[in-house]
Amino acid sequence: MSVVLLNESMVHYEVLGRGRPVIFLHGWVGSWRYWISSMQVASTSFRAYAIDLWGFGGTFHNAQHYNLTGQSTLLKDFMNEMGIGKIALVGHGLGALVSLEFAASNPSLVDRVMLTNCPLEQKAISKRLTSESPAELAASMSASLPAGSDAALGEARNADPAAVVSSLQGFSAGAFFNQVNRQYTPCLLVSGGQDELVSPPGINRLSLLSDLGHHIVLEEAGHFPMLDAAAKFNRLLTDFLALDSGVSTKELDLKEEWKRRVR
Repeated sequence: MSVVLLNESMVHYEVLGRGRPVIFLHGWVGSWRYWISSMQVASTSFRAYAIDLWGFGGTFHNAQHYNLTGQSTLLKDFMNEMGIGKIALVGHGLGALVSLEFAASNPSLVDRVMLTNCPLEQKAISKRLTSESPAELAASMSASLPAGSDAALGEARNADPAAVVSSLQGFSAGAFFNQVNRQYTPCLLVSGGQDELVSPPGINRLSLLSDLGHHIVLEEAGHFPMLDAAAKFNRLLTDFLALDSGVSTKELDLKEEWKRRVR
């Protein structure tokens, strides 16, 4: 277990591999732990970090930092403390929203972003997210995930429900998304076709994607495509990270030659 002190509070992270940095940010249900497979894949060519955000996993519970700005500041402080320069960001749910805010506010620090099951509108978010605790959601959703996934989501019991609620107040993902588009930051949106918590972005929102943006739906995946469609997700992640800087994510797709291979 690795920790760093930020704002005099403990922040938990894990790291694998060597090379250019990529940072994984978890969602509302779980912690860094469900990124293990994706980190292992990325670590063959990159230095892969995963952070527990404020109020989740092994990171300190501090309600002053639970909003998106506070979580985004955690990311910047972490990078400064660790001496990390320009990054690729891979975010999921809450982590995708944090990635959007961070990329909008720090364009020179972000090479590309991969946003998985990212709500771009308030109405895309299921009421279950605030009516059930992270631990309750993990327990109910684990049943439909591959064997062993209950361990990957086990740290949901450590989450402060207030961190979920705070992250959704003053919802402004659409504005951050528009800013990232205007900056021409390469952006890959990935949606689980069977996601119970976040609906895929609508056609009106997708029509605003810049020439460097792209949207891919993993039809059989739910809220955790890195778990229930791991082979496809990790191949897509590998292709995303392998793109040259500034190249459009439209170069990516669920190519038939590897769709067949990972079924």
